[in-house]
Amino acid sequence: MTVRTVLTVAALTLQEAARRRVLRALAVLTVVLLALSAWGFSRIDAEFGGLTSGEARIASATVLNLVMFGLSLIAALGTAFLAGPTVAGDIESGTALAILARPVRRWAVLLGKWLGLVAFGGGFVALAGLAQLLIVRVTVGYWPPAPATGLALLAVQAMVLLTLGLLLSTAISPMASGVVAVGLFGATWIAGVVGSVGEALGNESVARVGTISRMLLPTDGLWRGAMNAFQDPGLLAQLGPGLQAHPFLNHASLTVTYLAWAALWLAVVLGLAAMAFHRRDL
Repeated sequence: MTVRTVLTVAALTLQEAARRRVLRALAVLTVVLLALSAWGFSRIDAEFGGLTSGEARIASATVLNLVMFGLSLIAALGTAFLAGPTVAGDIESGTALAILARPVRRWAVLLGKWLGLVAFGGGFVALAGLAQLLIVRVTVGYWPPAPATGLALLAVQAMVLLTLGLLLSTAISPMASGVVAVGLFGATWIAGVVGSVGEALGNESVARVGTISRMLLPTDGLWRGAMNAFQDPGLLAQLGPGLQAHPFLNHASLTVTYLAWAALWLAVVLGLAAMAFHRRDL
């Protein structure tokens, strides 16, 4: 019964997400970004046809990471603003009261909503990311070394943000939860860049800013793992250590320990969201 409830709510959440205007905005932004990317990569080949194969790979991998950051930002905006109304909107409209008046467990409803949003966010990242990789392949002939790993990490990044959005939506309004989630996403990315500068300069205090921010909210850490998966393995060796702090290049892949931390973070925050929803006065 509980499993059926979870799956039913997940399917309804997925259908609801597909009907929202946020989906149309996401689709428009993604198409525009992919079109600009196709034009940009074609100009790299046309304007810099004299590049050596190594220089072409450097340019392609760097621009690919820049475009992928745009896709991850679109995914972050979409998931954050979809997660907010999912719980807080139902509470404000009285829909939650009508559903939960039946013998339905609150945590099952929340888990179903989470699964529906995960399916939506993961599907978006997979489709848009694969389209971007094919564009790069066709225009400049570059194919990243670990595309599946990179797309998977971007999907987990979206999961992290939508889980945070669900937790926030159990306490504040839909719009506020979306704004706070996106704001934290941006702040963590900036802190990560600051931390990379500290690592490049050998300043441990500044480097610690990035480390702490990636532990508190794993979005930037996962993004850096995705960048490493999309870029050529010998790229930083060719560019030298001076570009270690480049915001769209990463010199190391993610460790198993950090991935385990990200999984634990997801479980803890989802659990906190379930507890907050259970105690929420409808």
